[in-house]
Amino acid sequence: MRLRIPTSTLIIWTSPAIIGLTMLLSILYGAKSIDMNTIRDALFHFDPGNVDHQIIMRSRIPRAVGALLIGAFLAISGALMQGMTRNYLASPSIMGVTDGSAFAITIGMIFLPNSSNLEMILYSFVGSTLSIVIVFGLSLLLPGGLSPIKMAIIGTIIGTFLSSVSAALAIYFQISQNISFWYNARLHQMDPTLIKLAIPFAIVGILIALWASKSISILALGEDVAMGLGQNTMMIKFVTTLSVVILTGISVALAGKIGFVGLIVPHIARFLIGLDYKWIIPCSGLLGGIFLALCDVLSRFLNYPFEMPIGVVTALIGVPFFLYLTRTKGGGKFE
Repeated sequence: MRLRIPTSTLIIWTSPAIIGLTMLLSILYGAKSIDMNTIRDALFHFDPGNVDHQIIMRSRIPRAVGALLIGAFLAISGALMQGMTRNYLASPSIMGVTDGSAFAITIGMIFLPNSSNLEMILYSFVGSTLSIVIVFGLSLLLPGGLSPIKMAIIGTIIGTFLSSVSAALAIYFQISQNISFWYNARLHQMDPTLIKLAIPFAIVGILIALWASKSISILALGEDVAMGLGQNTMMIKFVTTLSVVILTGISVALAGKIGFVGLIVPHIARFLIGLDYKWIIPCSGLLGGIFLALCDVLSRFLNYPFEMPIGVVTALIGVPFFLYLTRTKGGGKFE
C-alpha cells in the first residue's frame, strides 16, 4: 500500500529548503555576482572594509528576508480577504488597502516629517483601516456592490483616487522623491531596523489569522450557514480585518506597494490543498514568501544589468491571472 502524503504537509516540510535556496539565489545574483566563498566569509568572518561583505550583509540579506516576509504577509492577507468575503478577486492591492497605507504614509511625511519608523508603521495601519472601511462601506451601500467584480471595481477606484491624491500632495509639498519609495516598491532599499521593528506586529497579525482560520473556513461556506452553526460572524469579520490591516500595513511600511501577490497565491494554495483555511493560511504564507522572493530574483535579469521594478514582474503574472479569474468565474462568488 503506497503512503499518500497530504499536500499541505509536503508544502510545510519542503518549504524551508526552498526558502533557503531562494535566499541563496537572491544573495548570489544581481548587478554584481557574488561567489559562495565570499558569502561564507561574510557570514562567519565579516570584514567591514570588504565591499562584497557590505553588499551581502547590508543589502542582499535584508532584501531577501524582506521579500520573503512581505510575500507571506500579503498572501495571508489575500487569503483572509477571499475567505471572509467569498470573493475570488479580493486582495490588498485590488481592494485599495495598499493604496490606503501609502496614502497615510504620504500624509505623515508631509505634516509630521520627523516621524520615527514605528510611527510610519502606525500611519500605515491607519491607512489600511481607512481604505477597508471606505471600500466595504460603499459596497454595502451600492446595489449589487458585494459581487466580486463590483467590489474589485470599487476597490480599484478608491485605490486609484487615494494614489492620485497622494501624488498630487507629494508634488505640491515637494516630497515626490521621498515618497516614490512607497509607490515603486524598491526592495533593494530594505531597512534592517524596520524589519526588526515590524516582526512583533507581524507575529500578532499571523497569530490572529491562525486563530481565526477555522471560523473563516465556516464563514467561506456562506454567512447564513456560519450563523446557523453558531458562529459570531461580525466578530470573525472584525478579527479577520484586524489581521489584514496589520499584515498589509507592515508590508507597505517595509517596501511600499506590491500588487497581485495576495490575489494569486491564495488561489494556488486552495488548488493544492482544498478549502480548509487551517492549512490555506500557513501554506499561503509560505508560498507567498517564496513567490515574491523569486519574482525579486527574476526582476534582476529581465533588463540586466539594470533592475526591473518588482511591481512590473508581479503585474506581468498577476494581470493575466486576474483576467483568467474574471473569465472563468464570471461575477459570482467562489464555492
